Amino acid sequence: MENLTFIDLFAGIGGIRLPFDELGYENVFSSEFNEAACDTYEANFGQRPSGDITKIKSEDIPPHDLLLAGFPCQAFSIMGLKKGFEDTRGTLFFEVERILRYHKPKIILLENVKQLVTHDKGRTFNVIINRLTSIGYHLKWKVLNALDFGLPQKRERIIIVGFLDKLSYHYFDFSFNKVKYDLNSVLESDDKVDSSLFASDRIQKKRKEKVKDKIIFYPSIWHENKSGNVSILDYACALRTGASYNYLLVNGYRRPSSRELFRFQGFPDSFKIVVSHQEVRKQTGNSVPVPLIRAVARKIHEALLFSEKTRFTKLS
Repeated sequence: MENLTFIDLFAGIGGIRLPFDELGYENVFSSEFNEAACDTYEANFGQRPSGDITKIKSEDIPPHDLLLAGFPCQAFSIMGLKKGFEDTRGTLFFEVERILRYHKPKIILLENVKQLVTHDKGRTFNVIINRLTSIGYHLKWKVLNALDFGLPQKRERIIIVGFLDKLSYHYFDFSFNKVKYDLNSVLESDDKVDSSLFASDRIQKKRKEKVKDKIIFYPSIWHENKSGNVSILDYACALRTGASYNYLLVNGYRRPSSRELFRFQGFPDSFKIVVSHQEVRKQTGNSVPVPLIRAVARKIHEALLFSEKTRFTKLS
């Protein structure tokens, strides 16, 4: 199979791109609005994404076989106001549609928060599915959890995969063997963590008071939700961009380091950190679980290989 080309829309720091690079696919275009995210992307992939996709004409984007898009999810998020298409961020799906109608790539992979499925009693999701189907895509989708892919982070995301080719579509499925997660695989030793990340005595005392009737174990992540309840878990709840600074505490006394935040999303330790810790919190909170995307990417690749092999067999 020839090397396939892809574009990376709403690219963030490249979490969706990474597995396709590993498969040998060639990136021909990327777009990202946030400058700090572009800094991280450029440092790790050697190219700086183009800017605001709303200002880029479809004809100025190179032809491609695969479109990747983790279009902004805040408009549908349970932590946001869930305004959907009423929010300007929600309308960015139509930028994806615009590019798909012009280029008709063979495959699409879209990612968003699981709340997209139920937003506005399912009407928002139906609009998206109907628009994609009208272009000619055969679609499969499923809500997947990072915890099932070896990451100690509960992060549920809707993944939509579409093929123009029916053979690939029928072969593709969302069946995966669960991979066990281990919090120890993510955590750094305390002596490697910047002292500024340790919670104040007041915060630590407050947390201990809230868990005095609970079973405490180590290592653990102490998660405080919006109502002030604290859970002691062997994984992190979803990393969030706008969360309070102390909502996740490692062992109840410190915040995750920059490297730990990248590890929670499955980025390799070779992934370069070139921005402040504050920016890392934003970038990882907006990113995707790389092992989850990797598993989907491999399934897509297998479906394409099957389709090509089937057609070759029929021809011969």
